[in-house]
Amino acid sequence: MINPLSPSWLSVPADSNAFHPGVWPGSAERNDAGELVIGGVSAKALVESYGSPLYVMDQSELEERAARFLNIVERACALHNVTGSVYYASKALISGHVVAWVSQQGLGFDVASGGEMAIALAGGALAPSFEFQGNNKSLLEVRQALVAGVGCLVIDAPIEALRINEVAGELGITASVMVRVNTGVHADTHEYLATAREDQKFGLSPGETINLVADIRAMENLHFEGLHSHIGSQIFQVEGFLEAATRLMDLYATLLPLGPVATLNLGGGFGIAYTEADQPEDIEAMIVEIVDHTAARAQHHDVPMPHLAFEPGRIISGPAGVTLYSVGVTKPVTVHDDEGGEASRLYVSVDGGMSDNARPALYHANYSTRIASRVSSAPPLLVRVVGKHCESGDIVVDADYLPGDVEPGDLLAVAATGAYCYSLSSNYNALGRPPMVGVHEGHHFLMVAGESIKDVLARDRGFTETVGVRP
Repeated sequence: MINPLSPSWLSVPADSNAFHPGVWPGSAERNDAGELVIGGVSAKALVESYGSPLYVMDQSELEERAARFLNIVERACALHNVTGSVYYASKALISGHVVAWVSQQGLGFDVASGGEMAIALAGGALAPSFEFQGNNKSLLEVRQALVAGVGCLVIDAPIEALRINEVAGELGITASVMVRVNTGVHADTHEYLATAREDQKFGLSPGETINLVADIRAMENLHFEGLHSHIGSQIFQVEGFLEAATRLMDLYATLLPLGPVATLNLGGGFGIAYTEADQPEDIEAMIVEIVDHTAARAQHHDVPMPHLAFEPGRIISGPAGVTLYSVGVTKPVTVHDDEGGEASRLYVSVDGGMSDNARPALYHANYSTRIASRVSSAPPLLVRVVGKHCESGDIVVDADYLPGDVEPGDLLAVAATGAYCYSLSSNYNALGRPPMVGVHEGHHFLMVAGESIKDVLARDRGFTETVGVRP
């Protein structure tokens, strides 16, 4: 029987122990003891070694996704006798290991801060393969990027062209730049994730872009590389990308007679499945359709097709990640409606929450969960997994079905947490951020150390070295 508190998109599972393919990493399975195994390593062994909460990244899953995306782009572009590039969107997840895994597959890096650039460089990625984004790049960041030899800086406002030109002149170099275009395409996504609306901080209108490109071409220390677009995040349908490509190609055709335009960057934002109800389009079909459409628009305008670039992030790292938690308090909660009816759900509290996954609080994002430490034959029960923070909105999984005997001491796994969970993590309520570990072919290794309370206190200069209050 369906619980009336269950959202309409959520169905009662035939097996509340099973891992839905497409939501969980391809390596997710259960061992003979019923424990979740990822990359050949059991969840129980991982928590025993590193504690919980714990971010777990499946190295093979991430590498395979990166390699496949690049292969799709290159093959789709080759059919039209042009080349294609892929820049991994570092904001989704970046660490030394991730940089190595991604760069070894041949991808470049889309960085949006001096910090992301520093991690990518320290991880061994080559600066010419970087794009440096951001609506407020500091002069220090611009200088650092140019000194490092970053391949291209993406301009977000006219004043940036002047600043980059000045710094490049001081360094005696020519800086390659693109202009981010606000195409006005409204992707079907959350309001806060839509980045091509007119009234927001990113990009310039097509008319403003035409004027700025003329100015850039007149600047001694800038080289105009091309146009950039990003219409949003967690997008399931291809239509928004097609319309953005149409508008970019119209602008491209306008600019081309006045000087070269080598590249069109069509951005990223490709969605993934967080629950069984999510049905994103096949990424290969989407990329092929976008590239074919761009080629058709080039033919329509009777202009050569430019080099194409894409910026996937979530679709590469998201499904490769799983977060492990330990169950603490459980509490059934009965809800009454206006007509006197009642229904209940089980609140399952875990030892993390919005400090390690802010997306449910920020975007009302939905996730999937399973007991990771055992299997159960108990009937499925509607649950809401919540964190330990002092916030009613501290929800990890808003709605899912778990075996009805879920209890304190169980380990829970939450799927598809490889993107924007570690990146958005915080020390709210003075919790230390969890460690991140990698799993690969039966082995596990620490990727990023977690933070203890001692680590949190160490930054506070209001305490002595012995954590005593200063007199």
